Amino acid sequence: MTAFAVDPSTYALFILAAATLIVVPGPDTLFVLSRGLESRDAGLRAALGVTGGILFHTTLVVVGVAAVYRTVPGAARVIQVAGALYLWYLGIDTLRSAGNDEPGAATGGVREGFLVNALNPQVALFFLAFLPGFAASAGGTGADETSLVVLGVTYAGLTATYLGGVAVVADGAAGALRSPRAGRWLDRIAGGLLLVLGGWVLVG
Repeated sequence: MTAFAVDPSTYALFILAAATLIVVPGPDTLFVLSRGLESRDAGLRAALGVTGGILFHTTLVVVGVAAVYRTVPGAARVIQVAGALYLWYLGIDTLRSAGNDEPGAATGGVREGFLVNALNPQVALFFLAFLPGFAASAGGTGADETSLVVLGVTYAGLTATYLGGVAVVADGAAGALRSPRAGRWLDRIAGGLLLVLGGWVLVG
């Protein structure tokens, strides 16, 4: 183990693997896309919230709480249903307010992004399997907390960069169509995406 906690070759491999996984479209990407269609600010805040959720899951792995998803029967399913219901709530709310400018909607993007990620047990189970493997390779015997933190923060940074780009691109695409009428349709598309996401998380 180096002073950096993860040796350079393992760290480079981790970055390559993480970047490959991050760019594969999933619930987080589609959520940020749905918010980016509303505005750049909303999309960036959603990306920030999702990043916070990743740090949350990293913390669960480091302190050992994430193992509850494996050891307690039904724990993952309860969180999964809660996550799906929350996405459906966001989707219905977005559809109902389509075309309206609601002050404060963008400021809620951080909280929404965090909850969308934190309430997805599949992310926790993925981190529980993914991070310790690289941390153990770095330490030689087992995953230590410092290595897990370094890897988790790196994954969060890569995610923030990618999802920030998704938000900017979505806003740019929506900007070309932005008008009162088009705005309503963009909001409806965003709401529909959130409803689909809720179903995805529920059956995931």
